[in-house]
Amino acid sequence: MEVESLGIAGLIGQYGFPVVMSVGMGYFIFFIWKFINEHIDPALGDMHIALIRVIDKTRMLDQDMIRLQQKVNVVLEYREIYGKPGSGKDSEIVKTE
Repeated sequence: MEVESLGIAGLIGQYGFPVVMSVGMGYFIFFIWKFINEHIDPALGDMHIALIRVIDKTRMLDQDMIRLQQKVNVVLEYREIYGKPGSGKDSEIVKTE
């Protein structure tokens, strides 16, 4: 008997349900494994590189924010000591004459 002429019902009748389902499950597992290796793994590699870039940029932005906060703190300290520019106290900072 040819396998093509039997169909699913004929295969189950000839070989039994557990055998036919085992073959079907084996094909399903092979199909999923092949799909993962061909499509998912390369995409994961690309995403890994993109993730590293995003982490590096986040660290750089964090360092920039820390530097900016230090500069703001220095300006606020100068304002506490010398007052706002143009209030008359700024002449103590530097005289250029």
